[in-house]
Amino acid sequence: MTSVFARLWGRFAALLPGRSDLVEIRRDPRRDLLAGLTVAVVALPLALGFGVSSGLGAEAGLATAVIAGALAAVFGGSNLQVSGPTGAMTVVLVPIVAEHGPSGVLTVGLMAGMMLLALALLRAGKYMRYVPAPVVEGFTLGIACVIGLQQIPNALGAPKPEGDRVLVVTWHALQEFANDPNWTAIAFALAVAAVMLLGARWRPTIPFSILAVIAATVVAQVAGLDAATPIGDLPSGLPAPSLAFLDLGSLGSLLAPAVAVAALAALESLLSASVADGMTVGQQHDPDRELFGQGLANIAVPLFGGVPATGAIARTAVNIRTGASSRLAALVHAAILAVIVFAAAPLVSRIPLAALAGVLLATAIRMVEVGSLRAMARATRSDALILVLTAVATLALDLVYAVITGLAVAGALALRAVAAQARLDQVPLDRGDHSVEEHALLAEHIVAYRIDGPLFFAGAHRFLLELAEVADVRVVILRMSRVSTIDATGALVLKDAVTKLGQRGIVVMASGIRPGQRQVLDSVGALELLRREGREYVTTPEAIRGARTYLECAGVLPPLPARTGRPVSEETEETVG
Repeated sequence: MTSVFARLWGRFAALLPGRSDLVEIRRDPRRDLLAGLTVAVVALPLALGFGVSSGLGAEAGLATAVIAGALAAVFGGSNLQVSGPTGAMTVVLVPIVAEHGPSGVLTVGLMAGMMLLALALLRAGKYMRYVPAPVVEGFTLGIACVIGLQQIPNALGAPKPEGDRVLVVTWHALQEFANDPNWTAIAFALAVAAVMLLGARWRPTIPFSILAVIAATVVAQVAGLDAATPIGDLPSGLPAPSLAFLDLGSLGSLLAPAVAVAALAALESLLSASVADGMTVGQQHDPDRELFGQGLANIAVPLFGGVPATGAIARTAVNIRTGASSRLAALVHAAILAVIVFAAAPLVSRIPLAALAGVLLATAIRMVEVGSLRAMARATRSDALILVLTAVATLALDLVYAVITGLAVAGALALRAVAAQARLDQVPLDRGDHSVEEHALLAEHIVAYRIDGPLFFAGAHRFLLELAEVADVRVVILRMSRVSTIDATGALVLKDAVTKLGQRGIVVMASGIRPGQRQVLDSVGALELLRREGREYVTTPEAIRGARTYLECAGVLPPLPARTGRPVSEETEETVG
């Protein structure tokens, strides 16, 4: 028991910040301060917008950006990651709010944070590398579509319809707009989105999102446009931490949503950290520590009324492009947002909802990497299918089911491709030291097959069908030295094939069985079946001699006359196994 606790403590200690983090922070603080300021300016409208979209309000988005941004920066596994509320998480939270209310979201966030800590201690971060690129691209495309559709009610200035299905909500909002058009709201949304998209192409380093939001707010206030609905009153500061929201009676029903939130937080955060590594030279994130940091952030955020957080790809990219070199930049970003919460809440509360909808519409459009999608679609039909199915599942179902669907389809297609590599090829008998006449006589009664590739459940039955078609011979030699892997299904199919051929009077001999495959064959009785009459051989020439002896004893072949000369060679690669 003591060793278990010691091992757990060792894992926990390895996830804590170290002296190297402090050294990195001191390296170039001026660049980090500038990068943090820029990211904060970009993150402000996004935090407000995602808070509103989640259903908990703009103040929840700001609290998340401040608390999660600071904790994930200190304890996370990436030097350059910026965390906070994201569109992907908002997509998951909307149905939770509809079914369980705000307290359900806060409880789910707390549970998800604990799950992330457990994943970190179990060292589960390394498994992110097994998520195929088409699943990630399809997932991102689907999220972008959902985020865009979620903004339609606010962009149209229509009251948000009840429900959590984004397609249904969007359709009802369009009907409301048709009955009572609000051209002011749609003008604000389209103008802000256009400024962001065009400005990013013209001057990528300028934060056009905050400039557009400020301009829209000023116009709305000066012109007195009642149709431009503002965010509403915001508290001047963060609320005191509290567990009053925790509903212990609902923990059972909230378990599944908590798993979904934890899975999404892990996936998006590790994906964002990987993107950050790819945009820099010499940076390498620690996936387990990243899960640890996100876990702590998501445990703390609900205490202050915030929504679950993840690593944010867009804000992380801005952080890197503006010269960030350490965790200090993300910390500065959180500190500046905290100052805004305490000092500028009345001003922020006047921002029109339609302007925030425009920010998120532009964000959704910029999430779609057309070049990457085109490359995936052109790679293979399987990649294109996985991408489309994941995107459609994200739009029609939810994000976790979408990822599961994409992984399941990708796994099935990968298994099919691997299974197709297994071949059963008839090969000529090794000539050895037989004369032409003797070799021809052997070939009339003996056939040799070489098994190439994996012999496992996905393709084993095809192998059985091919082998069962053998006819007009007395002995089948299976050359197994090129079998890359074999599982229980493959071993059972091999045993079944040997039994069926034996029932037809055909003897099966095997050569070249690898040591690593013997346990599987032995566990199902296939190896014992071959050993029973001495039909397993180390090399193919030995198997041919065994077959010759068997045919002589059966009276099919005349005894081999004694001869002198060089024995059969067993040293070349072609004759072994």
